[in-house]
Amino acid sequence: MSLNIDPESLRVFGFWGAILVLKVLALAPLTARQRLQKQIFSNPEDVKYGDKKAKLCFDDPDVERVRRCHLNDLENVVPWFLATFLWLSTNPSTWLAGILIRSFVISRIVYTIVYALVPLPQPSRAITFFVGFLITAYMATSTLLHYA
Repeated sequence: MSLNIDPESLRVFGFWGAILVLKVLALAPLTARQRLQKQIFSNPEDVKYGDKKAKLCFDDPDVERVRRCHLNDLENVVPWFLATFLWLSTNPSTWLAGILIRSFVISRIVYTIVYALVPLPQPSRAITFFVGFLITAYMATSTLLHYA
């Protein structure tokens, strides 16, 4: 079996997927920024290199908020990459592929904004989460039915 993926859909996937990877990578320096600003570290050897106020802490709410956002990205973005690549092999319409790929990436960007950068009350985070979740579920289900 050979994969026959529409070149335009693959281009959209590559472009928006790269944006998503950069967004996920940006959360690591954001976590570090929170730690440095508050002088809160999770390893004893890191405390030695902080200023006099530096301390060991595992439960700072600001640091943990960014870390949870990063973890949520890893739990959702990795399955999306796999599901999308497999789904593209089913030759969906270019229009639908573009809409779903863009929508997923935008939903993850908005999720990060409303959860880690400018925390907003629910249901803002839940809405952005479920948009992405449902897109991934649709792609995985559609792929499963196609190859069943």
